[in-house]
Amino acid sequence: MFDYIKGDIVEIGSDYIVVENNGIGYLINTSKASTLDIEGDLESRTIFTCLSVREDDMSLYGFTTKDELEMFKLLQTVSKIGPRVALGVLSTMNTLDIKISLLNEDVHALSKSPGVGKKTAERMILELKDKVHIDKNTKVQSKIHTDFDLNATSSKDEVTEALLSLGYTQNEIFTALNKTNNSDKSTEELIKETLKELSK
Repeated sequence: MFDYIKGDIVEIGSDYIVVENNGIGYLINTSKASTLDIEGDLESRTIFTCLSVREDDMSLYGFTTKDELEMFKLLQTVSKIGPRVALGVLSTMNTLDIKISLLNEDVHALSKSPGVGKKTAERMILELKDKVHIDKNTKVQSKIHTDFDLNATSSKDEVTEALLSLGYTQNEIFTALNKTNNSDKSTEELIKETLKELSK
């Protein structure tokens, strides 16, 4: 129903924001990552949203990036994970941490989120592991809404470009890359190895 809402942020709560657009205040449930992203930049913000309709409730959920919104939707494809649990996961871990945990089959990390026990974490890994990956030919979006084409001149450049767009700093990426075995690895393998180092 709503793809996004653009307006001024007039209130920030622990797990929600209020966006004013044309004299209407929209209460939008959101994650800690999005509230932190919003702080200090309240005017004319675009919040990517989806409407959750249940028998006894109609709630709006939204995030400052499409990546977070897509992860919110993806989490709900797992049985027994609804919007509140999905939001809890995103408030405990950012989207990159979730992807790393799924790829590494890290049950412990995933089960730290409210409403996620060991069995649910195992089900998340089983159902989502093959759905999260980084394709070097895919365009990804940074926090400043700039598209990066991951066709770089070398594997290291491709890895750096991809991880910069996911929010890591140049220094963090450089340090992690130097700890990986770079020889004879594809770009995707090198990205996974570097992500493992970054998650330590």
